[in-house]
Amino acid sequence: MKRQAILSVLIAFITGLTCKADEGMWIPMLLDKYNIEDMQKQGFKLTAEDVYAINQASLKDAVIGLGREGRPFAHFCTGNLVSNEGLVITNHHCAFDMIQSHSSLEHNYLRDGFWARTKADELANPGITASVLVRMEDVTDKIVPHLKDNMTEAEREAKIKQISKKLEAKAVKGTDLKANIKPYFNGNQFFMSVFRIYRDVRLVGAPPSAIGKFGGDTDNWTWPRHTGDFSVLRIYAGENNEPAEYSEKNKPYRPAKHFKVSTAGVKEGDFTMVFGYPGTTNEYLTSFAVAQIQDIENPHKIAIRTAKLNIMNEAMESDELLRIKYAAKAAGVANAWKKWQGEVKGLKRFNTVAQKQKLEQEFFRWAGSKEKYNGLLDKYKKLYDRRKDLILASAYLNEAGLGGAEVVGFSLSMTDSVKKQANKEKLKAQAGKFYKNYDPATDERILAEMLRLYNQKLEPEWIPAEVIEAGKTKDYRKFAAGIFEHSVFTSPERMESFIDRLNEESVQELEKDPVYKLAVSIRNFNIKNLRNPLSAIQKELSQLNRVWLAGLMEMQPEKTFYADANSTLRVAYGKIGGYSPFDAVYYKPYTTLDGIMEKDNPDIYDYNVPQKLRDIFHTRNFGNYTQDGEIPVCFIANNHTTGGNSGSPVLNARGELIGLNFDRAWDGVMSDMQYDPSICRNISVDVRYVLFIIDKFAGADHLIQEMELVN
Repeated sequence: MKRQAILSVLIAFITGLTCKADEGMWIPMLLDKYNIEDMQKQGFKLTAEDVYAINQASLKDAVIGLGREGRPFAHFCTGNLVSNEGLVITNHHCAFDMIQSHSSLEHNYLRDGFWARTKADELANPGITASVLVRMEDVTDKIVPHLKDNMTEAEREAKIKQISKKLEAKAVKGTDLKANIKPYFNGNQFFMSVFRIYRDVRLVGAPPSAIGKFGGDTDNWTWPRHTGDFSVLRIYAGENNEPAEYSEKNKPYRPAKHFKVSTAGVKEGDFTMVFGYPGTTNEYLTSFAVAQIQDIENPHKIAIRTAKLNIMNEAMESDELLRIKYAAKAAGVANAWKKWQGEVKGLKRFNTVAQKQKLEQEFFRWAGSKEKYNGLLDKYKKLYDRRKDLILASAYLNEAGLGGAEVVGFSLSMTDSVKKQANKEKLKAQAGKFYKNYDPATDERILAEMLRLYNQKLEPEWIPAEVIEAGKTKDYRKFAAGIFEHSVFTSPERMESFIDRLNEESVQELEKDPVYKLAVSIRNFNIKNLRNPLSAIQKELSQLNRVWLAGLMEMQPEKTFYADANSTLRVAYGKIGGYSPFDAVYYKPYTTLDGIMEKDNPDIYDYNVPQKLRDIFHTRNFGNYTQDGEIPVCFIANNHTTGGNSGSPVLNARGELIGLNFDRAWDGVMSDMQYDPSICRNISVDVRYVLFIIDKFAGADHLIQEMELVN
């Protein structure tokens, strides 16, 4: 099929579309053309230029993308600028690693919370970045004409990369800006985002986990929710407000725009808008892809993570220091684990595979003898049949192998550093960072369980040789114990001793280390048996996906199409509203402090309410943060969100901050693949609860004084 023809079809049908609230993650620079009229019909009081503008300050300037040094465009969360001194509110779980890294038994900020009383008390977080979007640009016509029909996927990717690099460099030449081009609509269209990226981000405040993570993994991905999921950061800049490395001389960043904070409250039916950096969605997958996710990938990954979490949770229950060490790790493991369960449930509930198959049959009949779509579905089926065993083996390799026991991955990275002849102090620093939050006994148990699952759930042809050796013993605990006893990587003392005596001869010792041998066996199996075949299949799928989406648009000119999320700035809008997850059950769209007290249980870690919050509740010292005499905590709306939207501002019809997006209701987390307005709800912490905790619980009203509160 002619690539220019695909592009023409795409543009033609996008421009003729109408959109609706609820579903969709919309490109802010295109709101004026496609969305603003509908948004205003839904109650929005502002203009498209108020949301996105490049010649004047707009709401986009108050939204930041949180990233990491080396990967600043892969935003892991979103944040909100709420003062003219660079004050940022985001989620507690977005800052969890930062809070954990500063925690110790002496200063347990996870348990007790942290509040900087002065700017001098704010804590630096090396490696964390904050991106502020300067502008977006459609560069499709500068890339697509150079992509020829006879190109392989590898050649196509190389050409896109080559052109993108030149365009990015030209766009920011002579400035302190950074540019990044990403594909949209399955690679049929391309947009460039230009950022100013700040590298001095400090922790200002965080409630104790008993508030910021209230409900823990039990309540994660569920509604009703009572989690005060927020933390406070501050961006610092150089003397001229420019991005700069951390320095005590840096000054608070002065943003072009910050959000006003509304204390007026919310009610069912109110307009809401989420403005942030959603990570990844796959709304246009075929039935073949969804079936593999539902029936193969997710169930096995869930089982592996269940086993890993059971061991981690048992360790954390046994020792407070282990809880500090493993809190962030366990949260990271549990997040996707529970989401995958919800996905499977939702996909089955809404018969997504059957719905996709119905659409595909409709497409088959419509396409008829159209040459450009000839045999498209048959090609999909053959590729996914080839992919089935490979993707299952890859799931075990990544989840139980390289991503199982921590020491496996550490041995590879450490050995690579040794072979590169990094100096001893750098090697000790690398090792120290790993061992700071490492418990050999816990990791040994995890390794034993991962080896057991590997051998019991896969056919031998898909198992690395060293993993098979473990299976021959049948006593996985004993096998793991032997590895840990004789490995240099499982002991900080042995590792330090090794580094101290490091020379060319001692490097050879690592090649015989039992942990390293296991890790290399797993890595080499991936290189030899999985990586290349899966990559080849994915390249073929990428080509089919471009044609498939163009075909759907051609077949359904009346349907609303929007680009899948790709960690770029998007707008989602809808309304506050409850939902019915089951027959005869209706969930209200908000929760209150009363609900926290109803869940309060000192014997359950996730529900042990801080005594100070109990006292405030009983004395009714609520301040000006109530609605109908109650303290609001969380609310839900039908905004279309995903991972990366965590911390995103939830705005009212006037563009004022009313909450922070932090989760989705479990019943509708299949929205990454199928959005259903009857059940899909995003969960936000009410900004009034944020203010209440900062003021009445933390006594940090100096932070509120920085903000611009409106009623």
